Amino acid sequence: MDTVRTSSLLKNKSLRSLMLARVSTNFAYQMLTVAIGWQMYSLTHSAFYLGLVGLVQFLPMLLLSLFVGQLSDRHDRRKIISISQIAESISIFVLAFGNYSGWITKERFLIIIFLIAVAHSFEGPPMQALLPNIVEKDIFPSASALMSSASQFAVIIGPGVGGILYHFGATLIYSIVGSLLLVSSILVSQILIIKEERKNEPANLKSLFAGISFIKSRPIILGAISLDLFAVLFGGATALLPIYASNILHIGSFGLGILRSAPAVGALLMSAVLARRPLNEKVGRTMFIAVIFFGISTIIFAISKSVIVSFLALFVLGASDVISVVIRSTLVQLETPDNMRGRVSSVNMIFIGTSNQLGEFESGITASFFGTVPAALLGGIGTIIVVLIWIKLFPSLFNVNKFVTSES
Repeated sequence: MDTVRTSSLLKNKSLRSLMLARVSTNFAYQMLTVAIGWQMYSLTHSAFYLGLVGLVQFLPMLLLSLFVGQLSDRHDRRKIISISQIAESISIFVLAFGNYSGWITKERFLIIIFLIAVAHSFEGPPMQALLPNIVEKDIFPSASALMSSASQFAVIIGPGVGGILYHFGATLIYSIVGSLLLVSSILVSQILIIKEERKNEPANLKSLFAGISFIKSRPIILGAISLDLFAVLFGGATALLPIYASNILHIGSFGLGILRSAPAVGALLMSAVLARRPLNEKVGRTMFIAVIFFGISTIIFAISKSVIVSFLALFVLGASDVISVVIRSTLVQLETPDNMRGRVSSVNMIFIGTSNQLGEFESGITASFFGTVPAALLGGIGTIIVVLIWIKLFPSLFNVNKFVTSES
């Protein structure tokens, strides 16, 4: 996408509001992730408890996402997002107060993280389904890349800022995170919908599981989101970053923030490339190659004892990941009719949550049994094996050449 196209997209006030909301949200979550990981490891010095953080974040998503998807296809997606972010901010403010008062224990810490995850479960599907309602389909790939680029900017800065702010106390960082989510909720409420398709479907079990049925009937969508699920599930080395920063690379909480930023730096630069030059050919093959590079980068990071090499490995990991994310999200959104996007996005969020949060749990458990480095190394190898298997299972996805638009 050229400069003229970028300028044209940014004239869309609703797109700007959504972009700023995502920037604010991503900035908040990146700081929150650094703070939670470092505080939990400080409280327990346990890879197992780092894994539990991922598990308590995953369970609400697993249990609630289908319901939220149906909700977002029947009601105003903006209101659902705003209310959920307000609820998240309240829980985070409680976490800030708990640290200020000194009554935080590892058990109470996990409970509050669980409550934050419950509120966050209501945010994901409608947020994912909102972009197609404010831009035309022919510019959606460019808008998606632009949105990813802006979001990654916050993801780059957030971890580093979080690492710095943590030196001044957990209370401060949690207070800022809660405030940023409140700002995001206001921005989302200002978005104007230009097109929306609603069907008066009864709220029953068939409607609830319609997203699953739709995905099963579309091998390309099923292959794309399941590839992400299993590849990232095994390649979740980022869950072990607090251990790498503390015990292997010896760089402290600020260094943890730098490592957390590395994938986002790569993702931002790659997003900028994709925004200027959208993928137009061999998109399926490109996605598989990108995930292979994700696995290779994980292996290099796993065995590295150099801060520079580790940063570069995570940089490439982030760049390759954003390629697969942009392709997958574009395939899912363009091949799904609007009246199904909430429910399809909810299933997609379950897959993403499984790969990310459950992947963190898997990494924590594996590390507790085999050690940190072997766990990360096995994860990278597992990612590459998954790619090779998925090429055989989903040849239609591998052979996708161009993005197509569903009118069904």
